[in-house]
Amino acid sequence: MVRLIATYALLIVVLGCPLRGTSQSHPRLLLGEEHITEIRAQLGQVPLFDSSLAKAKAEVDAAIAEGIQVPVPKDMAGGYTHEQHKKNFFMLQKAGAIFRITEEEKYAQYIRENLLAYAKLYPTLPIHPTDRSYATGKIFWQCLNDANWLVYVSQAYDCIYDWLPAAERQLIEKDLFRPFADFLSVENPQFYDRIHNHSTWGNAAVGMIGMVMGDEELIQRALYGLQENGHSGEKYDNDGGLIRLPGQKESGFLAQIDHAFSPDGYYTEGPYYQRYAIFPFMIFARSMANNLPEQGIFSYRDSLLIRSVSALLNQTNAVGEFFPINDAQKGMSYFSRELVTAVDISYYFGDQDPALLSVAADQGRVILDESGFAIAKDLAKGQALPFIRLSQELTDGAKGDEGALGIIRPKNTDEELCLLMKYTAQGLGHGHYDKLSFSYYDGGDEIMQDYGAARWVNIDQKAGGRYLKENKTWAKQSIAHNTLVVDEKSHFGGVFKVANANHSEPYLFVTDAKAYQLASAKEQNAYPGIEMHRTMIMLEDESLRRPLLIDIFRVTAAQNASQHQFDLPFYFQGQLMNSNFEYEISTTGPSVLGTSDGYQHLYQEAKGHSPQNTAWINCFNGEDFFTLYTAVDSTDELILARAGANDPLFNIRRDPALIVRKANQNQSVFLSALEMHGSYSPVTEIPLDPFGSLSGLEILWNDADYTVVRIQHQSGTTWTFCIANRNTDKEKEHSMIIDGKNLLWRGPTHLIKTPKDE
Repeated sequence: MVRLIATYALLIVVLGCPLRGTSQSHPRLLLGEEHITEIRAQLGQVPLFDSSLAKAKAEVDAAIAEGIQVPVPKDMAGGYTHEQHKKNFFMLQKAGAIFRITEEEKYAQYIRENLLAYAKLYPTLPIHPTDRSYATGKIFWQCLNDANWLVYVSQAYDCIYDWLPAAERQLIEKDLFRPFADFLSVENPQFYDRIHNHSTWGNAAVGMIGMVMGDEELIQRALYGLQENGHSGEKYDNDGGLIRLPGQKESGFLAQIDHAFSPDGYYTEGPYYQRYAIFPFMIFARSMANNLPEQGIFSYRDSLLIRSVSALLNQTNAVGEFFPINDAQKGMSYFSRELVTAVDISYYFGDQDPALLSVAADQGRVILDESGFAIAKDLAKGQALPFIRLSQELTDGAKGDEGALGIIRPKNTDEELCLLMKYTAQGLGHGHYDKLSFSYYDGGDEIMQDYGAARWVNIDQKAGGRYLKENKTWAKQSIAHNTLVVDEKSHFGGVFKVANANHSEPYLFVTDAKAYQLASAKEQNAYPGIEMHRTMIMLEDESLRRPLLIDIFRVTAAQNASQHQFDLPFYFQGQLMNSNFEYEISTTGPSVLGTSDGYQHLYQEAKGHSPQNTAWINCFNGEDFFTLYTAVDSTDELILARAGANDPLFNIRRDPALIVRKANQNQSVFLSALEMHGSYSPVTEIPLDPFGSLSGLEILWNDADYTVVRIQHQSGTTWTFCIANRNTDKEKEHSMIIDGKNLLWRGPTHLIKTPKDE
């Protein structure tokens, strides 16, 4: 905190001086004269930049041919007016860069005509007629989209600033840009003055247009928020609910960096929204680097913005898709425009990491400025190195002490398996109630899924592309995730303020053991008086066809408390092939599992019990076979469920799940394993290894101090895994008797492999 206060004091001194370049020529945000000369001189010699420029020219030329279209706002996301204004800001930004590079005046003229049209329209606009947002915009249905518009269009205005007559600049700034910036900020503090991706866009929009206009007041407002303008400093979530972050008084762009990111570069709302917010973070930071170099923004918090890009890239599966935790649309990837911008700027202002060159090559385009040119030039020189995704624990919280996200990938093979275990903070208004949940990938395929958000982004047929009511009643609820649910109630009772005040506690993260890696965490606040402790292990062994995922989920309630029902769902992505237990299907059709907390959206399609100590289901996802095993006793229920109940508009995907239910208990251990083991070719029509190779799972010991489990292979090989539940000291020696034998080990975990002939 002392360091931050000192930093802010320095910044106030710096910003007390006039903006660097107030009297200098434009552009001030990007493509300055010192860079444009080199770019022009090498056009035709840098293939990726040349192709990116050619594509942008084709797009803008087509927009110019369509004529100026600035309609009176009317529609929600996906509707004509929304999409036209959105297209306009993309085309204007590209036209500005093209004008600077080519000096063809038709692109400047296109920007001028659009800006004059907007300057004529804007003073006549009330708030958007939809009026469905906590912060309704004018051009769009929410201030967020208005901020998007200004971030992009400020760049276009910057590129033609010196080309425009002074009288037109004065008109455009008086009737459009200054009132636009005031509307986003002082007129909508609930949008602007908080810690949230929305506010990051607002801060960047106000700051960037302030830099173009040489408006010091707007720049101060962007960096430090509205508190000097009489705002109370209250914070809001994305639904308008108040958020007060402990000890936080500041707001604005610098506060966004301080509070939204952990020291590891993890963004508290999750990778989907980090992907969205990374654009204003990086584009405004690069504008600050040009105009306020004394700030050293790309060195701020130990180069946090640069490191956040690497952290974000590591939160992708093997095909570059972001893990869809919290409110997220599946399929969003590092091919998005935001990540193209982030990768290029990170490379240019960072340490020129050659692995980023391979990401840029994969993306197939660069942004049209000096950073995009630099990355394309170095690619042409053959300097790229492979981008390698790593096992990594990313801490959450401004100080890195509010939980974490655990990512584990095989280290001894070239397998594209990936485990994601979530034990983070809530994630503000976009967070879900799913402590200790997990998802599992095989390449680009989900094997065990996170549902993501109930939303059809920009698809007008589905509530105008907004979040659906099922996002709250289903997607956010605990039962919609691969985590434990007690008494059919969501974590923290599904109450945002309670969830936002708590976080899970990392217990262990191990990547240096020879045969396994693991993530382990505890959650003690999701249910009063109940502790949950989950340990997930990726085991690599020559006896296994592929790495094996082992899941140990302990739940402990007070001994004198009433007994509970514990449900652990697994949302498997594939067709059920067969199982080793019998189940009953209702002759009258599936029943609904419950009445609230997401259970009202689950059909019970079948229910059974296992006569054996290990139940399993064997599944096929179109390419691969996998088997999910779970240790059970005769009283445990095995429920085959499917999402989509009480959903007359078909807003919820009809995804399947296996729910393991243990009723009337105070403490339990759920021991499960997931084995990827076979494949199928539709061309040869030959399945390879379609059946699992494990013969059983067994819980050998469980108490407050230790849990010991055994995995049995059909060959006779066994793996015994031991974990100390209350001591992570690496030098601590442990001893216990199992099967009449004395087990001795040092450190919190231990794996014993017993070959088949012993």
